[in-house]
Formats: sequence, structure tokens, C-alpha cells
Amino acid sequence: MRLQLTRNQQKVLDYLKQEIKENKISPSLRTAAAELAISHAAVAQTFKALEDKGYIRREGRYSRTLHILDDVGDLHIAQRQKQIPVIGRITAGLPMYARQEWEGSLLVDAKIYPGQNLFALKIQGNSMKNAGILDQDLAICEPRQYAHNKEIVVALIHHEEATVKRFFLHPDFIELRPENPDFRSQQYEFDEILIQGKVIGIVRGPKGLEI
Repeated sequence: MRLQLTRNQQKVLDYLKQEIKENKISPSLRTAAAELAISHAAVAQTFKALEDKGYIRREGRYSRTLHILDDVGDLHIAQRQKQIPVIGRITAGLPMYARQEWEGSLLVDAKIYPGQNLFALKIQGNSMKNAGILDQDLAICEPRQYAHNKEIVVALIHHEEATVKRFFLHPDFIELRPENPDFRSQQYEFDEILIQGKVIGIVRGPKGLEI
């Protein structure tokens, strides 16, 4: 259990959290001293106390960069968030898609979704409902040009239509299988399908979406 903070230490910690949330970077000692109306030495001493008590972590003695830690010593959620694009229409081409096809952005926890160049795709319809993927959900995807059997993937059909289905490779064809008995599996020639990504998570509802 971490040691309790004094009133002044808590004030400085709250200030740091707000600054990092707004500016994505920790303030300099000079800036913090001016905005908190305390001396440079007092700020440095308080930063050291916060570090000793396990509330922050500095990258180096003289580094401006510091990290806010949560109750278990991990990065605070405010510093773990990252923004990924919500794609309105998938087109062929990796690792990223044309900015004009973006329909907004989604904030996700980088600890849960650590990959690079992730994107989100809005689900249309309920063909995957038995896999817990519903109409208007946002599927968080890792860009990929290949798939393994039984993975849920984003596939581009005939270079035009994007779909989210479970992937199966057969000797003579590719099967894209829905997770809803009201829909039938579809079979495609190898050159009719381009894998664009693997679904690694689902976000339901508009929270976190910035349009």
C-alpha cells in the first residue's frame, strides 16, 4: 500500500494529471512552479516525494518526462490512451487507409490494445451476433494480410465490399462463415478475397467516439 500524500503533494499530483491529460506531456519544473505559485525547489522536492511514494515515475533524474502511476504501480489510464481511426470504408492497401475514409476516432487503452496502426470498423448487420458482434458495434482491428483458420477477420471481397466473418481455408476455396444461423457461409476463389485485418476487440455504443 502506498503512503498517504500530504495536502500539498496531492495538489501537485492533481495538477500533473490535468496537465498530462490536456497537453499529453508533463510540465517543466519552471512551468509547474509558476502555475502552482511555489518555488522551483519546492516543486522538485514534491516530485521526489511523489516518486518515492509510488505515485509517479520519472525516466531520468533530469528528464522532463514523468509518468503517473495507478494504484498497482502501472501507468495511469490518462497516459495509456491512444487514438485509432474509425474507418468508414475499407479499401485495398496496408498498413493505413486514406484519411478521407475516416469517420472519426476512438480512444482505447494502449495496455489492452498495444498493436501498431490499429483501426476500427463500424459493423453493419447482425451476421456475427453469436460471436458477440452486433449491428453498429465498433470492431477494433489489427491490420493483417493473412489469416488463420477460425479467426474473425476483415475481408475485402472483389476489392469493393468489406465484411467481418470467421475465416476458414479449404484446399480449393476460402470460406467466410457468419455466426448467425439466419445467414449462410460464402465461398470464394483465392483471388477474390483480400484479408485486411483481424478483429481483436469490440466497443459497443458511442462512448469514446470523437466525430
